[in-house]
Amino acid sequence: MALLTDFGAADPYVGAMKGAILSVCPEATLVDITHEVSPHDVLEGGLTLAAACPTFPAGTVFVAVVDPGVGSSRRGLALQAGLHLFVGPDNGLFGFVLREHDDARVHGLENERLFRSPVSPVFHGRDVFGPVAGHLARGLPLGEVGPKVDDPLLLEASEPRQIAAGEWEAAVLHVDRFGNLTTGLPGHVVLGARAVEVRVGDVSIPWARTYADVGPGSLCARYCRTSPAVRRGSAGRRYAINCFPEAEPRATTTASLTCGWSISTCSTSAGSTRTPRIFNWSSSLPTYSSWPSDRRRTRSPVR
Repeated sequence: MALLTDFGAADPYVGAMKGAILSVCPEATLVDITHEVSPHDVLEGGLTLAAACPTFPAGTVFVAVVDPGVGSSRRGLALQAGLHLFVGPDNGLFGFVLREHDDARVHGLENERLFRSPVSPVFHGRDVFGPVAGHLARGLPLGEVGPKVDDPLLLEASEPRQIAAGEWEAAVLHVDRFGNLTTGLPGHVVLGARAVEVRVGDVSIPWARTYADVGPGSLCARYCRTSPAVRRGSAGRRYAINCFPEAEPRATTTASLTCGWSISTCSTSAGSTRTPRIFNWSSSLPTYSSWPSDRRRTRSPVR
């Protein structure tokens, strides 16, 4: 079983959740992905989960808890996506995983016999998600947790946008501890491209296989959610990019170029001479506060 939360390491929350899991499934092997997701940052948690889960063996059960809506009417979910199972809140945390698995099976957590008793209204990681995950790890059929869910919550703003053939635009979704910028554009989009160009504002960033391909302090862009970075430096600090502590990506209020950027790829077809063309769309990107609240998240059918 693999655990991801925003609980941190200073308090007893992680240990209590592990205790609840082991009470149901004493033979479980518990692996910590991280418990240092920024508090309440569903988007950061979803990105981290999607980045880590492909490396785990088949049958792994993931417990993901970044849950600012705990105790409200938000649902709890258990889902099977590919060869893995996931348990956590229905708040968009599993959005990146679900987008990679159109055949995912999603169920709501309604079988209270699987919960710890009594259930705290503010600690579902310990009392609901952890115990349910323990039962799933012991072989409980997914359908036993509750009814099928056809509309799990996704984060609408995390979608990249294709603006022309070979041309994409995407928002910066996360800045990691090294200052690397994670975007909403999956790296596989540029696979097979003859040439790739990334632009932040008026700055063109070279595509690099590794950081060593550029000099210290130089910008580069890399495969894996197409991340602009600075070798031995911070792209986040260089462009004053912030990712605020709420769940959706948004433009920083300090500079217009920070969260708007575009990527363009060239076709590998024989005889193609098309030059990558970049569109800087940051000036038209709305700030988070200007988005209607009903557009910040969306429910998406899962077949």
